[in-house]
Amino acid sequence: MTLDQLETDILAEKTPAPADVLAVLRSASSDALWESAHRITEHFKPAIFDFCAIVNARSGRCSENCKWCAQSGHWHTSCQAHGWIGTEACLSAAREAERNGVGRLGIVTSGRGQREEQVDAICDALRAIRSHTRLHRCASLGLLDEAALRRLKAAGLERIHCNIETAPSLFPKLCTTHTFADKLKTLRAAKALGFQICCGGILGMGETDEQLVEFAFTLRAIAPDSIPVNILDPIAGTPLAERSFLELSRILNGIAVLRLVNPKTPLRFAGGRRNLSDDAAAKAIYVGINAGIQGPLLTTPGSDYADDRHLAAKAGYATVQPPAE
Repeated sequence: MTLDQLETDILAEKTPAPADVLAVLRSASSDALWESAHRITEHFKPAIFDFCAIVNARSGRCSENCKWCAQSGHWHTSCQAHGWIGTEACLSAAREAERNGVGRLGIVTSGRGQREEQVDAICDALRAIRSHTRLHRCASLGLLDEAALRRLKAAGLERIHCNIETAPSLFPKLCTTHTFADKLKTLRAAKALGFQICCGGILGMGETDEQLVEFAFTLRAIAPDSIPVNILDPIAGTPLAERSFLELSRILNGIAVLRLVNPKTPLRFAGGRRNLSDDAAAKAIYVGINAGIQGPLLTTPGSDYADDRHLAAKAGYATVQPPAE
């Protein structure tokens, strides 16, 4: 199948075959691949470039051995560890995000999951954000069971973030303290309870072309409401520290593949964005990025609240999300 044929099928909302996507990734020129992804992006384009913000609510000392992560207690990094920051600090971050025109805040905590008392604290913060702001509410809390998810939903949580990180075939080489199946269990439980799902991963951890396509189709099967696209920022002290930051052509190819396979799903700039120039970021938006995270991230710098708004507006997007009810 040619790239033109594949694009025609995708625009007609036919499901592409992994073999066809892999074939065009290997045979088409990068420029042709990017232009095809751009046309698909334009065809299914949402009106709003969805911006969210996150708050690092508990950092470091994580029991998991994810090779990319500075917060893992298995590696010796410069990550600043701190315990739960409390409801007032979460509410302060929410108010700052709201003042800066962001429509959604994610509470992010390090660790494999949440003990009962930690769920209590997070629920208290969610209720405060719900009462005192008009923000939509998201959280990234590791692996969660149905009981914890039910409590979080009752407190006002709308969206669960849990990245699959990479292709299932690569994941066991990057983390051994939990499994890909553990992640899917959390995602399925959240979906069954009616949560929106934010699920993506990291480009640049050594994935092959086959694994890039595998990653994209695994996300399609999960059908998330948002796909965060991180680019590995190699951090000193982690096992991936010696990897180079991914070259721009490979980043754009990755975005293009994600767009071909997930034509309607927002692709969200996340970690690694600050390592791109504005010109490179504009190219990424052209190819397929149509959402982003603003403000501070976790262990790497994030975009300032004003960053990327002009790029999104220049690409024809509105940038103000309607508030929560």
